[in-house]
Amino acid sequence: MADLNGTVFEFFELLSAKDLGGMATFLKEDARLFFPKTQPLIGRERIVKFFRILFRQYPRLIFTVEHSIAQDGKVAAHWRNRGIDRLNEPYENEGVTLFFFEDGLVTLMSDFFKDTEKF
Repeated sequence: MADLNGTVFEFFELLSAKDLGGMATFLKEDARLFFPKTQPLIGRERIVKFFRILFRQYPRLIFTVEHSIAQDGKVAAHWRNRGIDRLNEPYENEGVTLFFFEDGLVTLMSDFFKDTEKF
């Protein structure tokens, strides 16, 4: 079985580097993303487009995975992020993302944030 914790760490490294092409390779074609204050995003291309737009709002955003727990094809990752928004204001947050995998690829991500005020 693949090292899903390692996969999740690499996923967040790619997000921090804004490597959306690399990130997309981790997603199944019909992957789903549940993100606070948005409708569910369905499909790899919609998810990538969402992150492209998010990175316009937060041109600098670095993720650090604090902890992760893998079990039965799922990973819960507790992360922190820091960055700068498009107005050059500092931003930081933390949360948990649940990842569901099938055949080594992400089928579902669901984000839970401590602070959703800036969205």
